[in-house]
Amino acid sequence: MEAMIERCAGLDVHQETVVACVLFGPLDKKPKTSIETFSTTTTGLLALSDWLATLQVSDVVMESTGVYWKPIWNILEGSFHLVLANARHVKNVPGRKTDVKDAEWLAKLLRCGLIENNFVPPEDIRNLRDLTRYRKKLIHHRTSEQNRIHKILQDANIKLTSVLSDIFGLSGRRILEAILNGEKIETDGLRKMVDWRTKASITDIASAINGRIRRHHRDMLRYHWDHMGYLEQTIEELEKQIDQLLSPYRKEVELLDGIPGVNKAAAATFIAEMGVDMSVFKSAKHLASWAGVSPGNYESAGKKKRVKPHKEIKL
Repeated sequence: MEAMIERCAGLDVHQETVVACVLFGPLDKKPKTSIETFSTTTTGLLALSDWLATLQVSDVVMESTGVYWKPIWNILEGSFHLVLANARHVKNVPGRKTDVKDAEWLAKLLRCGLIENNFVPPEDIRNLRDLTRYRKKLIHHRTSEQNRIHKILQDANIKLTSVLSDIFGLSGRRILEAILNGEKIETDGLRKMVDWRTKASITDIASAINGRIRRHHRDMLRYHWDHMGYLEQTIEELEKQIDQLLSPYRKEVELLDGIPGVNKAAAATFIAEMGVDMSVFKSAKHLASWAGVSPGNYESAGKKKRVKPHKEIKL
């Protein structure tokens, strides 16, 4: 294999330690090797950075092992050209696997230019990605709490979902809060709770909420209701932070928002996942492949076989 980088390093990353192997020397000769082990504490990673700088390393490669690569990336970013390798693409030969050999194998592949770099967005985009992904999780949790409330209402024979399209709308929330507080809902009071845009009649709504609710039902409803309120408050705070991080990308958000079926929340997710610099992708086809929305190639003996689109691991 033809060497392309004079001074490079391979890092075998673990939770507590990182094994570094540096290959250096003329490209037309066998490289010299230097191997050291460092702690993954901040002090240890700073020592790793100093050691690599002393050996005048220009390129560093590491595997995308869980989240253990992230603190190392944060320390070395800006000082070296970093390459994040997909673990499936750089597997070593079975039976010869040690931490030192893994680091050395990564360094050899990098020296010969045989490792394709995974896309790692800038720091502000990574921060935005954390927020949008967490928002998605909280929305799922909120939906779970709403489903549990639906279940308890059915158990109490309260058929509110049969007369209101969304029981967590303005009218539904007012009625649910009254039920939670144990209030006796009269027709006049119900008329004040129900929004004028509600299609169902007051008689139908009154009949629907005439169930057999017990103290146990109210207690369970209160637990889910309070948790749902907490989740909604947290989601609202996340939305504010996301909006602040998107302020430098207003133009990109407007362009994405102009696509049919894409709103501002989806636009924020697009920017968080793939950034705004499309030069990191070779072509639109590479972007589609990276996003996992294009089928791969599986050809053997001149015959092409069916293969499902492969979803890449997002970092």
